[in-house]
Amino acid sequence: MIIAGAVFEGVLDIAALVDIKHRPADQIRGSKPGWATAVVLVNSVGVVPLAYFLFGRRRG
Repeated sequence: MIIAGAVFEGVLDIAALVDIKHRPADQIRGSKPGWATAVVLVNSVGVVPLAYFLFGRRRG
């Protein structure tokens, strides 16, 4: 179960970082470096990447 959680966290982290890198800054709430730093440094069991996908990206 721990390995599955680590894989889940890693996949979400990578997906969030790729999205942050390729998405224009005007489509992100907050700063790109701030989100990237939070995704990398906070061990959150997927909470930070999910927060980015739910609240950090602008719709439209």
